[in-house]
Amino acid sequence: MTKLNKSPKRGTFQLEGYIKRCEEKGEEPRQDYIDMWKNMDEEQKQREQSQEWRENNLEHDLRSNTWICDKAKASEVYAQNLYAALCNQTWQQQEMWQVLKNQTWSCSWRSAGGIIADMREQGDYIDWYCSGIGSQKRGYGLSGNKPVLDDGDGRCYVPEGTVTEEINRDLLELGWSPVDDPDEMS
Repeated sequence: MTKLNKSPKRGTFQLEGYIKRCEEKGEEPRQDYIDMWKNMDEEQKQREQSQEWRENNLEHDLRSNTWICDKAKASEVYAQNLYAALCNQTWQQQEMWQVLKNQTWSCSWRSAGGIIADMREQGDYIDWYCSGIGSQKRGYGLSGNKPVLDDGDGRCYVPEGTVTEEINRDLLELGWSPVDDPDEMS
């Protein structure tokens, strides 16, 4: 079985927040709520072991690929740019049957953040969630498809939905390309 990178903190943000709120109120956390989060983690582990989940799944291909996980671990900017490319974007595996059947893959912003946390084996979705929204306010932007540095803090985050040249090239090497949203096609 292929090894999937996984953050030990994945899925903990909401549960930890709930427990903290209970402590602040002087209340005991409900065990059924805690169990629900633990069960969700177990269900995800079971789902990820199935062959069906692994097929035509960009998340699997990203989390199981050593070189791209290493790039995400080595560079916060690369990780954010990959997160942004997963958001508001539809991807298609470049294999004949997926193209002919118009099978695509997409995910929510929260899922995208969780994928990046798993690839880096640290944190949770919230560490990446909405990380590109403020990029335009802070002066981050693009020149063509290349990130442009802003105010000297050394980061070049891009808005959600942006696919930089580097990310496009790397995902193409994995066999994936961005496609027009099939729901918007006429």
